[in-house]
Amino acid sequence: MKSHTTYLWFNTKKRQEIIDITDDVAKAVAASGIAEGLVLVSAMHITASVFVNDHESGLWHDILAWLEGTVAPWDPGRYRHNETGEDNAAAHLRSLTMGHEVIVPVTKGALDLGPWQRVFYGEWDGQRRKRLIVKVLGE
Repeated sequence: MKSHTTYLWFNTKKRQEIIDITDDVAKAVAASGIAEGLVLVSAMHITASVFVNDHESGLWHDILAWLEGTVAPWDPGRYRHNETGEDNAAAHLRSLTMGHEVIVPVTKGALDLGPWQRVFYGEWDGQRRKRLIVKVLGE
């Protein structure tokens, strides 16, 4: 089995952003030369996520509102983790909820996604340099 590794770096302008990385993942798959296999896309920070969903701005708004209103409001006094001097407990909980990695099939040398599926990087505590790994495995 062959493997190929690519790192993607982010330094978001906002503390919280959703970024469509599908094209970057597809480039890594193409560079790998792997025709049949899998690609693992994994955030290498505990306050970020990788997920598959629809590229639609209304949905992105809904996701951010759901995380803020239901999952983990950005309220530093609410969380024990923030007693350590941090203020990002909500980002940790958001990452835990959204997940930190996805595995996507590779078929005939391309991502094998459904018609509306895209791969996203979710940044929940940004404005600093972070990375993710794209690991393509197969033949």
